[in-house]
Amino acid sequence: MLTFYSASTRIVNTRRGVLECLEIACNHDYQDIDLLIFHAAIGHDFNEILKVCKEIVPHAKVVAASCCGVVGREGVSESMKDIAMMAVKGKDYALVHTNDFYGHNSYDKTLAMAQAMATQKQGINMIYFLGSGIDIANDQCIAAFEQVFGPEVTIFGATSSDNMKGYVSYQAAEDNVYEHGAYAIGFCDPTLTLDTQATHGFIAIGEPMEVTRSNGHIIQEINGKPAWSEYLNRLGLEAGSDCGNTIPIGALAEALPAAVAKEYGNDHILRVVTKHDGDDMYYATTCPVGTKLWLTVRDEEVIFREMDRIVKDINERNKPKKPVAVFHADCLARGRFLTDRILKEELVFNMQTPFYHDGNCPPWLGMYGFGEFAKLKGKNTYHNYTTALYVIYR
Repeated sequence: MLTFYSASTRIVNTRRGVLECLEIACNHDYQDIDLLIFHAAIGHDFNEILKVCKEIVPHAKVVAASCCGVVGREGVSESMKDIAMMAVKGKDYALVHTNDFYGHNSYDKTLAMAQAMATQKQGINMIYFLGSGIDIANDQCIAAFEQVFGPEVTIFGATSSDNMKGYVSYQAAEDNVYEHGAYAIGFCDPTLTLDTQATHGFIAIGEPMEVTRSNGHIIQEINGKPAWSEYLNRLGLEAGSDCGNTIPIGALAEALPAAVAKEYGNDHILRVVTKHDGDDMYYATTCPVGTKLWLTVRDEEVIFREMDRIVKDINERNKPKKPVAVFHADCLARGRFLTDRILKEELVFNMQTPFYHDGNCPPWLGMYGFGEFAKLKGKNTYHNYTTALYVIYR
């Protein structure tokens, strides 16, 4: 049976930050910890995270990923020196990881991980997946996991990020630090259930653009013109702009079927572009020719309203149970790195307090990344620009 503990801190020194998280979460009782999951801002040394854990908790498996800020029981922090951790007692899990993970091999790499995971443990019904946030076909990752575990498995997690520049992001597992890697944790505790839901607060505007040439997750032409140049033109940005210039204002929207849109609270699902090679745009999922893409604007009122709605929905579905842990992925473009307008403390307060029990927040591990996994209309789905909550009950 799995038990969860969490902590987060803002400390410049990586070693001290890891030690403080361990002290707060585990109260110096490290011997029963079997798994440590870290989210750390890009200013930290990921090799040092692994080194300190190996020294203090040598028997535990360790994974980590870079992000643009964290959310923990202690609240929200978006500095270059944030660390958050979830510690897990129990052995009802399987851990796999891989390197050289890109869009063109996302399915094959994920399939190999899923097959390896299936040989480690029986009864896996939820998979926490953390992959590179740059150049990855996330829909193919979902397809590969479902090929092995079936569509009923719940895939949750995120893609790693930097400080919204789209230059590099890190994933770490055991003794390895990757720039284009991934790890996955398959949970198989039969006493646990997982509920997931995601929401964004962007509104599609104007006339759509149409993808007129593409190759998998790479968009080559939009409206018959070189994709990246046309995208920048539609955003009103100069020709030399990079992904860091487009991420805050360049959320792209795809229309959703009416039934799905009603559950989602929005007529569109969003996508982010985190890499370009010349005029080729690297999309977050497969993007076939004919796909229509809208530009969007962020709506603060919608962000708060829909956040309240999904928290209420999750609580209503799971009454009278109380969560034993919450994993949480938030898009970095919903944080202060975007416009410094949104009241993050208020949003996180509204998000967390409905899950409190006896005045205490459950163990909580949240990150600001490049994308999020959560179910939509009962199907595993990859999202961008959302808040995605993953609430574990016993």
